[in-house]
Amino acid sequence: MRHQAVTRFGIWALFFVLACQGGEKTAPTEAPPASAQEESAEKSEEPAAEPKKAATATGLPDSLPNGLLLVYSQFQVVDGKATAKPGPARLDILTRDGGEWKTETVEDAQSNVFHKAMMLTPRGQAPGILTLGGSGAYVKLWRRVKGQPKASTLWAAEFGGKFNRMRDAEVADLYGDGTPAIAVATHDQGVVAVLRQKVNKWKVQRIDQKKDTFVHEIEIGDLDKDGVLEVYATPSEPNKLDAEAQRGEVVRYVPKKGEGPTIVADLGKRHAKEIYVGDVDGDGTDELYVAVEALTTGRGAGLQIVEPVEIRRYDAGTPPDAKVIIATIPDRLCRFLTAGDVDGDGKKEMVAASFSKGLWLLRPGKDPKSEWGVESIDRDSGGFEHAALLTDLDGNGTDELYVAADVQGELRRYIWVRGRAKREVILKRDIPMSRMTWNIMPAPTSALSR
Repeated sequence: MRHQAVTRFGIWALFFVLACQGGEKTAPTEAPPASAQEESAEKSEEPAAEPKKAATATGLPDSLPNGLLLVYSQFQVVDGKATAKPGPARLDILTRDGGEWKTETVEDAQSNVFHKAMMLTPRGQAPGILTLGGSGAYVKLWRRVKGQPKASTLWAAEFGGKFNRMRDAEVADLYGDGTPAIAVATHDQGVVAVLRQKVNKWKVQRIDQKKDTFVHEIEIGDLDKDGVLEVYATPSEPNKLDAEAQRGEVVRYVPKKGEGPTIVADLGKRHAKEIYVGDVDGDGTDELYVAVEALTTGRGAGLQIVEPVEIRRYDAGTPPDAKVIIATIPDRLCRFLTAGDVDGDGKKEMVAASFSKGLWLLRPGKDPKSEWGVESIDRDSGGFEHAALLTDLDGNGTDELYVAADVQGELRRYIWVRGRAKREVILKRDIPMSRMTWNIMPAPTSALSR
């Protein structure tokens, strides 16, 4: 089938490439350790315009016990149009109180993108917001000082290639010692690292490195049920626009045992920028799900999809060359998989957010190792990353779906009513291409308040 490219998607991709190239020319050098460096949140010369607020959906509580962390690359606007010139990395802290959604913005001029933000509570310390920055590459922990966010740098690096990015991370007790460790994926020399807390400092251990390799994603789980956590990562050849082939794989590390990398999914000429590890089918054992990007031919307007996006499943012992395909998505890219219970029946579903063909709901059948049910949630939703998250912000026991529909310039919330998804717009911006959303994560409001 022929891929009908949307021009603004192509322009957006070009913007991102140019922005990253520009940022690499001025990447900062190695930073001092966290104990020696305290930084204040950057303040823009002119305050950013508050996003437009949409009408609230019926039944939405006036206040929520949980909020959202949204991270972006943002582009300067000239004469009402987004340019390819990147601004500082941006984090929005979104909470709901008094019947309104409220946004607090944090910027960091040492990077031009935050790829992820998430809560981290180091052992014996207060919680903070962990950020993963790119161009330059920084892992930082933000806490409030006199009401204002300030950051300590846990790790900063230049990897020796063209790009320097902290691309993804997950936090877990990888060594079984009761202390959270941070597994980090980076661009573009294949570095995978684990940050371990040593009282008030963090020790960086590089557990893998491969020349000219992008590592896009980290997931953590226990597929073999031995009680020892495994780290999964997605190395591939460097990113290419309109490439007919980009080889990649999924590899496993077991930091406590000193094992890895071990190839668990050999994707051949294809690759994945998104994986999910968790017990979606409810059998008590984690599974690995891999969003394999499409195989294409041709370039530009002549680009055609030969094999569409495939969602593949891997269990402990599944051969790396196996193709247990649970779903196909009629698109060329899929950068977000998220799982939760959308209808309150106690069973999990999965949402796949594809590049330009919308949002898709995947339901396991009687045999979760065979083809799943697939239904469209919303075709009018898209984005280069198309960040999506299933989470229960209101604490009612049923997950809501939050989506950054960047093409439409909207942050959306979906709830399921009588089996169908109902959409509500939370925030809207006038110039959609002025930002690209990279990730959405939940956080308790109590940890976000001033």
